[in-house]
Amino acid sequence: MYILKLKPSCKDYLWGGRRLAEEYGKEYDGEVLAETWELSCHSDGPSYIVNGKYAGHTLQQYIDTEGKEVLGTNCRRFRDFPILIKFIDAKDNLSIQVHPDNRYALKNEGQYGKTEMWYVMDAGKEAYLYYGFKKEISKEEFARRIQEDTLLDVLNAVPVQKGDVLFIESGTIHAIGKDILIAEIQQNSNVTYRVYDYGRTGKDGRKRDLHIEKALAVTNRVPIVKNKSSYPHVADCDYFTVDKLNLDGNVMKKMEGNVSENSFASILMLDGEGAIFNKDEKLEFKKGDSFFLPAGIGAYTIEGCCDALITTIRAKAAPIRIGIDIGGTDTKIGLVDIHQKLLVSEVMPTKADRPAEEIICEIGQRVLELLHNQRIPIDQCVGAGVGVPGTVDRKKGIVKYSNNICWEQVELAKELGKYLPVPVQVANDADCAALGEAAAGAGKDCQDIIMVTLGTGVGGGIILDGEIYEGKGTGGSEIGHMVIVEDGEPCTCGRKGCLEAYASATALIRDARRATGKELTPKEIFDGAKNGDVKLQKVLELYIRRLGTGIVNVVNIFRPQMVLLGGGMSVQGETLLSQLREIMKEGCFGGEKCELPEIGAAALGNEAGMIGAASLI
Repeated sequence: MYILKLKPSCKDYLWGGRRLAEEYGKEYDGEVLAETWELSCHSDGPSYIVNGKYAGHTLQQYIDTEGKEVLGTNCRRFRDFPILIKFIDAKDNLSIQVHPDNRYALKNEGQYGKTEMWYVMDAGKEAYLYYGFKKEISKEEFARRIQEDTLLDVLNAVPVQKGDVLFIESGTIHAIGKDILIAEIQQNSNVTYRVYDYGRTGKDGRKRDLHIEKALAVTNRVPIVKNKSSYPHVADCDYFTVDKLNLDGNVMKKMEGNVSENSFASILMLDGEGAIFNKDEKLEFKKGDSFFLPAGIGAYTIEGCCDALITTIRAKAAPIRIGIDIGGTDTKIGLVDIHQKLLVSEVMPTKADRPAEEIICEIGQRVLELLHNQRIPIDQCVGAGVGVPGTVDRKKGIVKYSNNICWEQVELAKELGKYLPVPVQVANDADCAALGEAAAGAGKDCQDIIMVTLGTGVGGGIILDGEIYEGKGTGGSEIGHMVIVEDGEPCTCGRKGCLEAYASATALIRDARRATGKELTPKEIFDGAKNGDVKLQKVLELYIRRLGTGIVNVVNIFRPQMVLLGGGMSVQGETLLSQLREIMKEGCFGGEKCELPEIGAAALGNEAGMIGAASLI
């Protein structure tokens, strides 16, 4: 990896000037150069790489090729590149505008909202900008003043000078005034609602569109109360952290920095000239240059005389993860905190006979509603994990096949990402349940766990070193489909003699019917055996022996620290566990001479799948 020097995309908005071309050396032949997008992966104006083997490629193409590791671990929570950095030259007043928050923008525009900051690089003697309201106004007054052309009377006009910083949260009405040069760091979004435009016309001779209804819906109509200082930073929020560098060339001639694995660094040169060094690499810079330093690049040095803004991404404060457990009957949705605690959850009918896209759409909408009802912004979430029955390609987020919900080749991560602007990870539901127990349940003190779920079928998950084990393929670990009786009972998978064909609740009910001629529930079977029914005692003895055989097989291969039983049959507790311990002593290689795993019942019940799914993030 090496430092990338970037070339911007240029914008010729009607209010712009020529300073960025004439004073900052931006290559542009047009008469008006309003903005240069210096660090951008946005499709409306990407940045291009100038040096090295990726010269001529966009920054996004570089990231796609090298992998998201170049962005750093703190950026894993973002689905897309997190920020956009611009130079803005306002020769004339910009329109009065407002940006929506993430929730509104995603619902109505299909992209992120926008929070941003301005660093004033230069300003005329009489320069000012608009920043919020002078006083609180009602929605009705807001609409009336727009209609009557008196909105400016209630806006807060702020005089500015070089070096001023303003932090503009989504929902804040604002506008850059004429004769101001600004560096802007913002969320990676191009959503702006224009409220007032001084009656100007565009290139087509028509007045530019206003977005009054949307602006009325998203604008914060109370005066801005400045947040506490971001010291020692120029600005600091969940989207970006900005620091100011000043080398005067005399007392301060050199700055040494380090780019860790946590975040990339963007360096925007506001003034001056000099050089950046990294290992054996040297890149000269001048006023207006922009550089991208990949995460993990290590130590670098800046020498010369300059003012610069250095932008990084910090770790998320109090992150929330979304855990979704899709089942054939119900889908459970939960919000999980950093302590693996399920904060809140709800259940919705899956209605699996619907098209997959319809189910996924409802899940996405229900997640957003749950967050809204809990007053948790979507940007507080660092990702969503989904457990789904069937065969899953985790790398691609695709459900290859699920007979429970009749899905085949469903791009679950991609489809859910249309509603949730966070990374989405997908895994088999039994694997998620095992991961949940390992993270917060009966196996939370162990790194290596085998979980066997006993219900209609037999599922399970294998956790090794705290991670789901699924091998090199996409099928995962199908514990229920190991053969324990050659040419035995037919299994739902099409083979014969599988563990599922003997140790599921379905199999136990079948064998009890054969022995007694009665249709009994698992609880009735266990209760009958306990009360002396000889036929049911023999059925249970064989059932437990077959289940024990399957468990012994898995233990002999993986040697976990713990075996957990989950699913409906696990409620029998010690009735099952005590006998299984004896079977393990007899059947596990080395017996009691070797260290045998503990065996116990899962503890989280229906919460395991949600917590485990959230733990995928």
